[in-house]
Amino acid sequence: MSGSNRPMSPHLQVYRPQLTSVLSITHRATGVALAVGTIFLVWWLVAAGAGPDYFVYVQGIMGSWLGLLILLGFSWAVFFHLCNGIRHLFWDAGYGFELETAYKSGWATVAGSVVLTAVAWAIGLAG
Repeated sequence: MSGSNRPMSPHLQVYRPQLTSVLSITHRATGVALAVGTIFLVWWLVAAGAGPDYFVYVQGIMGSWLGLLILLGFSWAVFFHLCNGIRHLFWDAGYGFELETAYKSGWATVAGSVVLTAVAWAIGLAG
């Protein structure tokens, strides 16, 4: 079939990424990140119950620059997944499918997740 004149299926190198597709992929990735982040959260909780020595060890890892970066990413994933999930609930109800509305709600999702993450970290660092 090497001489077939059938058209080839388009692929990612043909299309320019669109906001809707990027947000869809990001929603799936944040879902995976939430599952992995939950393992770290459970590890921290188990350490709290295991005794002060192990808790200090785990807290040291969580408080390192890498641990804080993971926690920042986890908290952003929570808020992005939440905001995009609300957006999907409106879609499930039949609202927001117009292209302009889809882009506005998409950018609102991105902005909302960043603002909510910043507010949560500001409150957490202040308290």
